[in-house]
Amino acid sequence: MKMGKAKKAIIVIVLVALVGGYYFYLSNYKGQKEETVVTAVQDVLLKNLDNDYPPTPREVLKYYSDITKCLYNEEYTQEQLEQMADKLLALYDAELAANNPRDQYIMDLQSDVKEFEQNGYSIVNYTVSSSTEVEEFTEGGRKCAKIYCNYSVKAGADYKTSKQVFILRRETETGRWKILGFDLVNPEA
Repeated sequence: MKMGKAKKAIIVIVLVALVGGYYFYLSNYKGQKEETVVTAVQDVLLKNLDNDYPPTPREVLKYYSDITKCLYNEEYTQEQLEQMADKLLALYDAELAANNPRDQYIMDLQSDVKEFEQNGYSIVNYTVSSSTEVEEFTEGGRKCAKIYCNYSVKAGADYKTSKQVFILRRETETGRWKILGFDLVNPEA
């Protein structure tokens, strides 16, 4: 008889361990699933430009536009704003970056975002020129590229399109395409 009680005790212990293990598995599985939700801001900040720099002018502009969309549409902390500003500065040619000291750039960016928000604007979408529409040329012995991007902007119930032209220059040391400058095409008067 004593052997029967021992078997029952072992079975009870095994069942309790299985139920406890299953509960532990479910609680951790649910927690891991929630952690995999990444916001748009976190997504652009996760990109490591040292190891995964965009290879073409078009890809540079797409990443730049993803960050821009986050800056003007998403909620983020001051630290995340500064990190996004650093990512943008990393996409800039040394000449353009030198004309935009970090602290001043962050202040200007905050001011632009605030004005954009106060006017009730949001960037709905963007379209970068296809790779066949990228105009490559040589200026001062360095490869450059001219590319366009259309931003669809919502202003209240209205939608507007803002077309910008970007000039990128290829770094001789790294071969990376960097934004040298940009401007509105046919800005409204």
